[in-house]
Formats: sequence, C-alpha cells, structure tokens
Amino acid sequence: MARGAARALGAKRRLAGGMVIAHARPRRAVRGVSIQLGDHPTPGARSLRAMNALLRFAARIDPGDTVVFLLSGGASALFCAPADGLSLTDKAAVTSALLRSGAAIEELNVVRRHLSKVKGGGLLRFLRGARVVTLALSDVVGDPPAAIGSGPTVPDPSRFADAAEILRRYALWERLPGAVRSRLEDGMRGRIEETPKPADPLFRSAAYRIIGNNRLALEAARREAQRRGYRARILSDAVVGDTRAAAHQHLATLEKNRARRAAASRCWLSGGETTVVVRGGGRGGRNQEFALACVAGLARLEGCGILAAGSDGRDGPTPAAGAWADPTSLERAHRRRLDPEAFLARNDSYAFFRRLGDSFVTGPTGTNVMDLRILLAVPGGG
Repeated sequence: MARGAARALGAKRRLAGGMVIAHARPRRAVRGVSIQLGDHPTPGARSLRAMNALLRFAARIDPGDTVVFLLSGGASALFCAPADGLSLTDKAAVTSALLRSGAAIEELNVVRRHLSKVKGGGLLRFLRGARVVTLALSDVVGDPPAAIGSGPTVPDPSRFADAAEILRRYALWERLPGAVRSRLEDGMRGRIEETPKPADPLFRSAAYRIIGNNRLALEAARREAQRRGYRARILSDAVVGDTRAAAHQHLATLEKNRARRAAASRCWLSGGETTVVVRGGGRGGRNQEFALACVAGLARLEGCGILAAGSDGRDGPTPAAGAWADPTSLERAHRRRLDPEAFLARNDSYAFFRRLGDSFVTGPTGTNVMDLRILLAVPGGG
C-alpha cells in the first residue's frame, strides 16, 4: 500500500514523507518512507516502540497538511498506545485472553478501542486538524470501519459498558489486570471521556474509503479457478463462528457433490474469519484447525481436497499460512502414528501438519483480507 501511494504521490512531488508499521520488513524499501516493526497478533515491545515513533512523526504534521492513512488488518496489534494508567503488559494480557476465548474480532476490537489512546478515532487527536484520508483493506466481515484496525480515524459506536459486557460474557472480567477493570469502571461512571463519537468535530476533515476486502480476493480466486477448468462458485465471504463447526459444514458441500456424482471438476470458495476456543497447549491457528477438523471426513471423499489459509500468510502464532488436507491425509497420519483427534484436543494443528508435510507456507503476503478456503472435487479421484 505504501509503495503504491508513494508512486501515485511521488510522481507529482507531493509526498513529503511517511512511515509504515508492519509485522515483517518488506523485501524492498519505499523511497521517502521509514519502516517500523510491530508485533502480531498480540502487541509487544516492538509495537509500542513503533507507535511512539509514529506519534513523533505525527507531531511534525501541520494543520494544513494532508495525511494519507493506509490501514490494513493486523493494525490493532501493530498500532499500540495504551491509555493512561495501562501498561503494555495489561493490553497484551487482555488481547491474549480474548483471542483464546473464542471472541469474534469485532468484540476484541470494541475492548481494544477503550484501552487505547489512538484507536476508536483517537489518532485524529494527534494529527492536529490535518486533512486525513484513510484508505483501508478490510479484514473484518461486513467491512465496518470502526472494527478495521480498531478504527483509528473513524467514530467509535461502542461505549465503555459494551467493552465490559464482552469481557463478562467470556468470563474474563475477574481475570483482568486490576488497571484494566479500573479504567473500564471509571469510563462507565463518566470519570473518563468516551471515545470520539460521530458528532465530534475531529471528523470534519476526515475521509474514509474501503479499497479492498475478502470478496475481491474470492472473486479473483474464482476467476483463476475457472481459467484452470473448474466450475467455480463462491459459497460465502462471511463465514464466522466456531472453526470446527464451519469445517463440518464445508465437508457437507463436498459430500453432496459426491452423492450427485458430478461429472465436472468443481471448486468452492469461502472467506471470513472463524474462531477457536483454545483449551490445549499446542500451537496452531484457525485455518490449520479447520483443515485438521476435515481430515477424518475427507478420508471417504475420493478426489476431494481442502486448503484453508490466512491471506496475510500467517495463521495464529505460527510460520504457516494454513494447511492442506485430502483423502490421503488420515492414512498418512496413521502411518506416522499421528492421531488427528489428539492433536485437535490440544489445539496443536501446526505440529500435525508440519509432521505430515502439508503445512501451507507462503511467508508474509503484504496484505490481509481475512481467510480463504478452497474446496476441490475432481471426478474419478484425479
């Protein structure tokens, strides 16, 4: 995104400078733009250093300047400025607990917005009246601006009470750091100012546009599948909820196709972002867990296969983007004395597919528009 903006603005000599916060250093530098590294999916010391550098950069921006703010998925963790009275450890603890609880990304971001100086429209307070144009790649189902990167430049429709209710819903309230509970309680009692709402003058000089999302990625994948000879269809770009339940629903699509004895090669595509309730101590991510939950069912579906992967090239705290499963997966696992159910029980999908040789590793892709799942069915088991 920064490279494209630099080309568009630099050609007219209008780009005075810029800064990017990313999880990994890009292969090529962007002229006139400095790179800061942050942490993902849980904010860490790098995120805090990067945010402090960005706020120093923002302090040099004049009210008459125009800021092009390029926003993509992952920004909530990369873009970290704890609210007064909170530490980085406090925020990381809350983020980690919500990620493990099975909370949806929208719920996680409601909480994040009320524990931050810059989320939920807060960044505009540091830009001192400059005109701000936000161009966003959406990693959230439905593309709600307040949820993408926790909405640093848009009004926040939620309140402190909403954040507290989410934490109680997932039985996390009593496990929170004391400083977090105190801040949310003070906010609910009116002792702390709410995040900026739509009528706030901050937004008079702020524009916002979504320039990419999961649907666009799925459409591109559908066209490529058709080019390769598949009859391709998009099932949904809004698959949410429990990962294992979603896996069983996708398997049902392949089972129906087999029952009909379809003569053409078929491809089904879906997107969105499921959730995992983590009960074990293994390593994995929602896409690898999705593929692992399909292993047993695929054993009886000759000629079928499923790939589930994150569009950013990273699935959970692992180096894999996702994993591939097919009718041979279960037999090959048994030959290696790998029990899929045991790996599922301890949420250890990364170890399972790494040992099986079916991890899908791309490295960082430079974008994030949620997850992609590709289901294939070839007549005759080819």
